[in-house]
Amino acid sequence: MPPPADDDAAPRAHEGARPAAHADADAYATAPLLNCLLREVARPVPGEEAGGGRGRGPDGPRTYRLPGTGRLLRVHGTRRPTAPEVCAQDGTWRRLGHPELVELVAGELRRHTGVSNRELPAEMTGSRDAVAALLAARAGATPPADPYLRSEQSLLTGHGHHPAPKARGAGPTTSWLPYAPEAYARFPLTLLGLREDAVAEEGDTSALDRLGTAPPGYRLLPAHPWQVELAARGLAPAFADGRLIRLGTTAFPVWPTAAIRTVYAPAHDLFLKFSLDVRITNDVRRLWRHDLLRLRGTDRTTGEAFAASATPGAPAAWLSDRGYRTADFAFEELAVLVRDGLRRHLLPGTTPHLAAALTEDYEGNPLAATATPAAWWEAYLAQIVPPALKAFARHGVVVEAHLQNTLVAVDADGTPVQALYRDAEGVKLLPEVTREAGWERLVYCLIVNHLTEIAAALTEHHPGFDPWPAARRELSRHPLPEARALLTAPTLPAKTNLLLRWTGADGAAARYLPVRNPLAEG
Repeated sequence: MPPPADDDAAPRAHEGARPAAHADADAYATAPLLNCLLREVARPVPGEEAGGGRGRGPDGPRTYRLPGTGRLLRVHGTRRPTAPEVCAQDGTWRRLGHPELVELVAGELRRHTGVSNRELPAEMTGSRDAVAALLAARAGATPPADPYLRSEQSLLTGHGHHPAPKARGAGPTTSWLPYAPEAYARFPLTLLGLREDAVAEEGDTSALDRLGTAPPGYRLLPAHPWQVELAARGLAPAFADGRLIRLGTTAFPVWPTAAIRTVYAPAHDLFLKFSLDVRITNDVRRLWRHDLLRLRGTDRTTGEAFAASATPGAPAAWLSDRGYRTADFAFEELAVLVRDGLRRHLLPGTTPHLAAALTEDYEGNPLAATATPAAWWEAYLAQIVPPALKAFARHGVVVEAHLQNTLVAVDADGTPVQALYRDAEGVKLLPEVTREAGWERLVYCLIVNHLTEIAAALTEHHPGFDPWPAARRELSRHPLPEARALLTAPTLPAKTNLLLRWTGADGAAARYLPVRNPLAEG
């Protein structure tokens, strides 16, 4: 569900008719920024220090000390914190809007790290402004009728622990809004003709040739319209000398998924992933050469692991990244990756949903609709957990099993019956990484990023429900020593997205800090 803007005023993105109020955009942008600050920097304060304990019941505010500046901060809510306040010198609490919160976070991080950063505060503000633009666009748009596409396009909050999850680079809103999944966008792809002597490709790219027609001597190269706009200056010489020609657009629309640069073409049951030279969350979203060159080997190993581990009770599927095509003179800029569609993988009569969407508010959300949280959760765990653990234990495959890389298919009653995983780019293989590092990454993606968020959303819908006994039972079924150890470990590894971005770490870097392990309790 969306975060509350005030005590009783929650933004309701699904209503559509409501204009994008500043309070709504502030609430959506504030929650993930606060989550980062509270997880990575702030320290909980005992009751006596927390302003007299006023309103500190189970549903009251939580108080924290910021170690860099020594200031006291309190917030309401849990999964999506809201209404931040700082304690003034006279002991009164002053409410912070999003601009003041950005200023507070920046000041704290300068003291806490000894590092200055002008870029990230601008991204935080840009993320909030992007949400405002998305809310305004939604007010005049119609969500897709297909529940799967609706789930992919529902992520107004986005990554729940990122300081700027909706930042879209430094360009104007008009450059990206026509392609934004959160605005229910759909659009045709740009079709380019790439001269045959300039083609670089690997794997099965035959699906690209069915998207249009290229003239003799050329191969078809579909492109994301925003991709072409971003790379326009560098591509001008290739258009001038004939290595590239424009062939119009596809005769059908594609739908951007939650990944923004990955689109789904229902008419062809095909996913296509593109390069965008834009920083979104922690990385510039290019199809990097080094990732493309290792793609086929990684994808093949992962597909074999899933095929060998599938059982009738957990018929998980891997959406294969079949191959890529690009231009040898613009290898990363024009790359397009071909990914399996859904239909040949889905169990008959099932409907897929993006796992990340289950924590959001959209029509048809099976998590929100269930009246039997215990049975639903047990079914969810039985589909999601075994494939990822078996791939690691039996094949040394570390699937990036976070919320945006996981689909869950439900039956007619909304019960989870199948998991589908995607994105070979995020997969790590042993011994390319050590077993210890691979396990840490898997625990973060699968438990901290994924199951913890789904469990929290389920508990919000069903107050009093405890999701962790069932999670412990599911993990205890697996003979993997690391999984058993997880049941008694006091902490879990959580990625430090705020500190990573503030200190300018590489986008693919992962640094973790310990957080409380709910699996070890009870």
